[in-house]
Amino acid sequence: MQIVYSINDVPIRLTEERWEHIISKAMTNFIKLPQRRMWLDYDHEADVLYLHFEASPTSTHSEMSDDGFIFDYRGSALVGVTILDASQRAV
Repeated sequence: MQIVYSINDVPIRLTEERWEHIISKAMTNFIKLPQRRMWLDYDHEADVLYLHFEASPTSTHSEMSDDGFIFDYRGSALVGVTILDASQRAV
């Protein structure tokens, strides 16, 4: 089990398989994930998963991919990823 943290600093346990899925999706979309702590937050009503690479990220711009990923940047640094329709993604 991997432990990641939500935006509210709540620990979330992910199976190795789920973690590998998240990472492989990120790599498929040519993202280089920062090698440090991450925070996850899931909005059940909106079915959106937020990954943050800082406790309180602020971004200067965002880019959306065709497959429902939104990449948030501050300058050239990736500070977060938003995954739309998160529960509909294949495991």
